[in-house]
Amino acid sequence: MYEDSKAFVRRCTSWQRQGGITARDAMPLTYNLQVEIFDVWGIDFMGPFPKSRNCEYILVAVDYVSKWVEAMPCSTADAKHAKKMFIEIILPRFGTPRMVISDGGSHFIDKTFRDLLQDMGAKHNVATPYYPQTSGQAETSNKQMKNIVQKTVNKMGTW
Repeated sequence: MYEDSKAFVRRCTSWQRQGGITARDAMPLTYNLQVEIFDVWGIDFMGPFPKSRNCEYILVAVDYVSKWVEAMPCSTADAKHAKKMFIEIILPRFGTPRMVISDGGSHFIDKTFRDLLQDMGAKHNVATPYYPQTSGQAETSNKQMKNIVQKTVNKMGTW
């Protein structure tokens, strides 16, 4: 299909005026086909922020279908907190996900977190480096969360 599209673009004068196909356009995409609610979660850490109650980070998990967001304050951005969020929040409230999408941060590719996902039977999709659109839902939720925190926190260190 890519080759057909490429040939079409090379023959089309209006596409030629727009510019050529770059290597970025040719990147392979990972398709996330699970469509049930609470089956696919995107996770990401936000921070560091000024400390509040010994926490500097916020771990954000967002369901890709419903856009439901869960957030948890954390003292550190590590696999222990990512595992804790799934054990204490995601699993009891929403059941076992089929897929978890994250960036390639050490906290998400750590053996502790990988083992948890494997034990749950969840597939772990690690986003392509320098291509944040792969985990776009989590990134979008992070922006919204940051906006909410900035507007609702009155004093530094009280979030």
